[in-house]
Amino acid sequence: MTDRAWFDAAKGDIPQWAASMPKDADGTTIDWDWVHSLDLAHGVGTIPESTPQSIHDALKADYATREHLESIIAQCNSTFMTDYDRFIGSYRLPRALAYANRRLNDNINTLLHLGEQQHLWVVSRERRGRTTVAVLRPYSGSRPSNDDQGMLNLSGETGDASAGNTAAENSDVKFPTTVALDDIQDRTAAILDARAERRKAQRFQKRAGDAAMARANLSGATSPGGAALPGGAAASGNATGHHPKPDWRDAYLPGRDVDAVMGIDIETTGIDPARDYIIDVGFEFMNMASPRPAGEPETYAYEQGYYAAGDAYGQSRLAFGVPPENAALGNALIAKLTGIDVRGRSSEAGYRLFDEWPQAQAGLLARLTQQPYVAHNATFEHSWFMLNVAGYAESYRAGRITIIDTLPMSRQWDPGAVPTNEHPYGDNTLDAYAKRQGALDSAHNERHLGLEDSHIMLVAMKHHLAALKAQRKGPWGSTGRAGVGGKSCGRKR
Repeated sequence: MTDRAWFDAAKGDIPQWAASMPKDADGTTIDWDWVHSLDLAHGVGTIPESTPQSIHDALKADYATREHLESIIAQCNSTFMTDYDRFIGSYRLPRALAYANRRLNDNINTLLHLGEQQHLWVVSRERRGRTTVAVLRPYSGSRPSNDDQGMLNLSGETGDASAGNTAAENSDVKFPTTVALDDIQDRTAAILDARAERRKAQRFQKRAGDAAMARANLSGATSPGGAALPGGAAASGNATGHHPKPDWRDAYLPGRDVDAVMGIDIETTGIDPARDYIIDVGFEFMNMASPRPAGEPETYAYEQGYYAAGDAYGQSRLAFGVPPENAALGNALIAKLTGIDVRGRSSEAGYRLFDEWPQAQAGLLARLTQQPYVAHNATFEHSWFMLNVAGYAESYRAGRITIIDTLPMSRQWDPGAVPTNEHPYGDNTLDAYAKRQGALDSAHNERHLGLEDSHIMLVAMKHHLAALKAQRKGPWGSTGRAGVGGKSCGRKR
C-alpha cells in the first residue's frame, strides 16, 4: 500500500494552484472547493447497484468527473512551468489528481464491461481524431437457444445464476434492457479537438501580432521584398537533398560534446499518463565519446540472444503492476505488443504499482538527474514522469534534468528518413531508425520492452553520431550546437 499522507499534502497545495490557475484547459472556472472534497486516495468513482439505470447513472457521473479532472490536469503543466515567481512549490497536486483519475478510468471501464455483460449496450473502441474512445451502441444480439437474451432482472434478486450467465437468463421478471445511450457517450475526442482548435487560434493570433510588430519595426526597411532577416533558423539538409523544416522537437537534439547518457524506455497500459499505468521500465548507460568505464561487467543477457551489450553498462529492468480492477479486465493489445499480460500483474499477485512506490520513484529520479537521459519520442516519457515520479516536475523546472531525443535525430539527420506517402515526415519509428543505423538486424523487429528498446536506441545513437562527426554534419555541422545539447529548463548554454 502507498503512504496516503502525501494526498493530504497535495490538497494543502490547492491555495497555491487556485491563485495561479483559476481556469482549466477548456477555459472553465475551476471549482477548487470541489477538488478539495474529492477522496483522491480511496477513489472518486461511483459504485452502483447492479440495475440498468444505476449502471447508466454511475457511468454518466464518472464520465463527468473524469472530464472535470482531466481538464484541470491538462492545464497544470503550462501553469507550473510558467510560474516564474514560484508561487507553486510542488507538483504533488497534479500527480494526486492523475492517481485518482487512473482509478476512476478503471471504474469507467468496469462499468462499460458490466453494461455489456447485462446487454445494456455493445462497446467498440474507435479511433477518433487524437484519441481512441469507447462507443456505445444498443445491444441487439440474441442466442438462438435462449429467447430471453436482452432482458434483465430488475427485481434486484440474483437467483441461482450459474457462472457465465446473466441475470436475464435466470429471472422470472424480465423487462427490456433499453437505457439511454446519448448521454453516456465518451466525449474525449470532441473535447481534445476543441482544445486543439483553441490552441491553433491562439497561435494564429500570436503570429499575426508578431507580423504586425515586424512590419512596424524599422528592421522591415532593411528587408525589401520580404527577404529573410538575419538569424533565421536554417533547415538542416541530408544527403538525399531532403531538407526537413525546423521543428519544435529540434530542441531535444544532442550537442557535439554529448558523452555519458542514460537511455530509457517505458511500457504502459495505454498512451495517457492520466489514465494508464507504467508496467515496465528499462534503462542503461552508454558513453557516446569516452571509453566505457572500467570495472563494469562486460556482458549482459538481454531477452534477445542476438543483442550484444557492447559499450552499454548499468542495465536495469523494472516490472510494475496494476490495480485488481485493471487486471481483471485484461489488455489484449498490450499483451500482443509487449508480451506483458496485465491479468498476471495485479497488485494482489504481489506486483507493486509504480505510482504507489515512492522508493522506486526516488531511485529513478536520482538516475534521471545524474546525466542527460535519452528516449525515442522523449515527450512521451517526459509526460509520464511528470505525473508519476515524485520530484520530477520540480527537478525539470529547476534545470536539473536534460532530455535528448533520438526521434528528431532520425528526422533531421538521417538520410534514410525520406518522406513517403505512408510517412510524410519519413519513417522515424525506433524500429526503422535502429535498422538504418545498424543497431537492429533487418530480420528482427523492435521488441517493445523497456530495456531492449533502450539498448537498440543507444547503439543507434552512437553509430549515428560517429557517422555525423566523420561527415561534419549534425552537431558538427553549421547549425549544430556545442555542449551536451538536449532540452532543459532554467539553464543557459
